[in-house]
Amino acid sequence: MRARPWDIVVFGATGFVGRLIAAYLDHHAPAHLRLAIAGRDANKLAEIAAGLDRPFGKLIASVDDPASLHAMAASARVVLTTVGPYAKLGEPVVAACIAAGADYLDLTGEPAFVDRIRATYEEAARASGSLVIHCCGFDSIPTDLGVLFTIKQLPTGVPITIDGYFEGKASFSGGTFASAVGAMAEGRAPRRPRPPAPASDRVVKRQRERPHYQKALRRWALPLPTIDPQIALRSARARADYGPEFRYGHYMATRSLPTLAATVAGVAAVALLARTALTRALLLRLRPSGTGPDEATRGKSWYRFTFFARAGDTRVVTEVAGGDPGYDETARMAAESALCLALQRHELPHTSGIQTTATAMGELLLARLQAAGMSFRVTEGGLAT
Repeated sequence: MRARPWDIVVFGATGFVGRLIAAYLDHHAPAHLRLAIAGRDANKLAEIAAGLDRPFGKLIASVDDPASLHAMAASARVVLTTVGPYAKLGEPVVAACIAAGADYLDLTGEPAFVDRIRATYEEAARASGSLVIHCCGFDSIPTDLGVLFTIKQLPTGVPITIDGYFEGKASFSGGTFASAVGAMAEGRAPRRPRPPAPASDRVVKRQRERPHYQKALRRWALPLPTIDPQIALRSARARADYGPEFRYGHYMATRSLPTLAATVAGVAAVALLARTALTRALLLRLRPSGTGPDEATRGKSWYRFTFFARAGDTRVVTEVAGGDPGYDETARMAAESALCLALQRHELPHTSGIQTTATAMGELLLARLQAAGMSFRVTEGGLAT
């Protein structure tokens, strides 16, 4: 990649999570890296930059102005965008980065958006030398790299089955809520035909998930319909070290059946209201864009994924855990992903194309996140059944 003024540009830095990412980079990026923040409001960018310790460049860019996006992408090695909902606002940024040969990272959890980008831009990304990596926050790094970490604890060459269980407590910002409502409104579009994958004897499938009681966790479990399993299975299809046969199941776990029922009912109600324009607008007024939980609330938030794995006669249980998942932890995950591309791109197994975190950065990002304090560990006791 030819010389460019900026190593990392955070697009959407005036938003809630964008500010957190800029602050993380401010404190953790090596001094020689050239960092910039980008958005459409010059006054807000100046305000954000004034609160940072090191000098950040300030770029004016908007999804409504293709020329500004292309100028931003052409000036950057890595563009990390927090501007969502991605199904509505993400594609122009992807297109600009690919056209400019810049690497692209986002925080999306929207399956329809990821499907559309893969179907439309895979060949162009490979031709331009751009790496496009979706889901670099809580969606879906704890799952994608949690599965990879688990794989590393298992023997090779045998069928592998992993079930992941999520527990947590957190609030969310206006931007996250808007993305979720948008994804529910759009639904999962039919996937466009893709070129056939190379012939392989490997089997990679999603588990037949069902509600159940997980004895080892002493929790009730319900299939969790997030983008995480889709990402983990994409990684498994691309990585032979996931074994000749790989199956994955994804669940939410809770102590109480009434809590489980209330959660299902609440999500169903939001999904129903998101389907029509009037009720969708009313929903979005509940969480205005740019707002989010304060530091005290985030300090009480937490998450935990527990992975139960079977590989032949070997059983292992692993855990990925941390604090506030949607903001403090997402900022760390996203920023470390950008730092991995900016500092270690020459070590990556892929140089272009639309990748997952596990296929693009894999063990390098896993090591960075562990060094940054994200917990990946093998736990004692408890076997999958």
